[in-house]
Amino acid sequence: MLDLAVIWLSLLACLAVIGVAGVRLSRYGDIIAEKSGLSRGWVGLILLATVTSLPELVTGLSAVTLARVPDIAVGDILGSCVFNLLIIVVLDVLYRKESIYTRARQGNVLAAGYGIVLIGVGGFNLLLYRAGTMPSIGHVGLYTPVILLLYLLAMRTLYRYEQAQVSEYVEDRVELYPHVTLKKAVQGYVMAAAAVAAAGIWLPFIAKDLAEAMAWGQSFVGTLFVAAVTSAPEVVVTLAALRMGAVDLAIGNLFGSNLFNIAILAIDDLAYLPGPLLADVSISHAASAFSAMMMSGLAVVGLILRPASRVYRTVSWISLLLLVVYLLNTLFLYLYGL
Repeated sequence: MLDLAVIWLSLLACLAVIGVAGVRLSRYGDIIAEKSGLSRGWVGLILLATVTSLPELVTGLSAVTLARVPDIAVGDILGSCVFNLLIIVVLDVLYRKESIYTRARQGNVLAAGYGIVLIGVGGFNLLLYRAGTMPSIGHVGLYTPVILLLYLLAMRTLYRYEQAQVSEYVEDRVELYPHVTLKKAVQGYVMAAAAVAAAGIWLPFIAKDLAEAMAWGQSFVGTLFVAAVTSAPEVVVTLAALRMGAVDLAIGNLFGSNLFNIAILAIDDLAYLPGPLLADVSISHAASAFSAMMMSGLAVVGLILRPASRVYRTVSWISLLLLVVYLLNTLFLYLYGL
């Protein structure tokens, strides 16, 4: 077993690499979209969310193939969903002009709704497969094609909605990077992706050592620490969007990332050869799935109700409830996670 200080330093190193490279991925992805003529609505909803979720994808594939720690993979995915929704609380604290829910447009409800459905499919099938009563297609669970089809349906619906809503915004943001060529952007994108991939492959091994050294459950380590590290790009990109005043881009990135995270669950299942992935992980992950659903539901309430008041001039009561759910989920996994 590695020295505990080395393990923590390795975890921080992964955080630094993924944080820096993840931001560069997002920037170069935006430049590629501009130079190739892609719709910025498509970029904000699909490409940006997919790019910032690349650490989850690489970490999950490494966890189920190389490190053979499926609990780390599932904990990372569901933990990232919960962590992304926690970022809304941070946005509400930092956005001092008004409550974040009064500023964001209600179109984000559509993405949040699809997120609730996809996360629910994952959590429901976790309970079914842990009970050992569901069949599979070879080593793949029946939930995998369902998740992938729902994800494609969500992307198609959201893309059409965004195209109808952001045409004016798109026209206003043409040529933001006149000094960067498409070739240079692609090269930068590939280099940043390689750095994220290297850190993502290494991360499950660090998490496994951390769980053993601290006598913590792998589901707890995956949900809390690995999810926080792999969500670093979402944090930085979302805060950058908030500083620019692009509240919808910030919140849309978080909901879009959650959609892609559940698609990653299906991809991990395809790569996990011993059998359906959800049949071999701790049932305690269901707590994260249901927490993510509750938090998504609270976000929907906030976006529709638009509460203007703040509790002691800090955050909306919606954000307080989001924080409470996150803390309860963390406490549950610490006490009962395997």
